[in-house]
Amino acid sequence: MTERLAPGARRLAGLLCRQLGWRPADFWSATPAEIAAILAPDSAAASGTISRDDLNQLLERDGHG
Repeated sequence: MTERLAPGARRLAGLLCRQLGWRPADFWSATPAEIAAILAPDSAAASGTISRDDLNQLLERDGHG
């Protein structure tokens, strides 16, 4: 693999910021699983549902819990 992580991450951050209205901090704090679920919601739904504990953790992290 000749491409480094940083250039690809910058491109993806820019794409998500423009398309989803994310701030750079939103991108950098998101997990790969969260980004995958946003970019391919059908495949995320096929993998199962979110648990109540996971939902509570997400709400706490976003300041809504």
